[in-house]
Order: sequence, then C-alpha cells, then structure tokens
Amino acid sequence: MPHRRVHIALAVRELSSSIRDYSVRLGAEPCCVVEGSYALWRTDCLNVSISVLDPSAAGTLRHLGFEDPDARDLSVTKDVNGIEWESFTESQQREEIRSKWPHARFFDRRSDE
Repeated sequence: MPHRRVHIALAVRELSSSIRDYSVRLGAEPCCVVEGSYALWRTDCLNVSISVLDPSAAGTLRHLGFEDPDARDLSVTKDVNGIEWESFTESQQREEIRSKWPHARFFDRRSDE
C-alpha cells in the first residue's frame, strides 16, 4: 500500500516567524513559500501548510487530509464534526497552490511521484 502523509493546514498570524518556528518543530525547511501568505512542509509522515489568509483565525485548524499517491482527484469532504478533509497527490496539491498563487516558490528537495 502506498504511503499516505497526514495533511494538517493551520492558520497563522504572521508568516516569517511562523516559518522559523515550524521549521524547527518539523526539522525541515518548507518546500513551498508564498511570501506573506503561505508555506508548505513535506516530511516523511506529514504534509503541513500554514497560511495568513485569515489573520483573525490565527492558531486554528483550517482543515485536515491526506497526501495520497492513489488519489484520483483533489477531493474535499466533511467529517461528522464538520471538519474539512482533503485528499490529493503531491502534483495535485502543487497545481492547486499554483492556481491560487502563480508566484509560489517551490524548492524541490525530493519527489515521491
């Protein structure tokens, strides 16, 4: 069975200080950065994104999901508690990021596809 990474999306107040903090916590630098807006980390077991899209929501969970190499399309469902869950491949996530932020910077450290 292919390896699925748990995806956690968090809202943050300020991007630069959050990138420094989460890089230490995750033991890695982000693989994608959108200045002032968004950052993404891919570790062996986690896919973590942070964004400043809604600063008033800082410190809250935006959504959960799985980076799944077998995902047919990027999909979004809600669980019984109303929490959004996404399912996507690495390339589908990259495409979604580029559609929102064409100026996103990706740092290809490795690829599992």
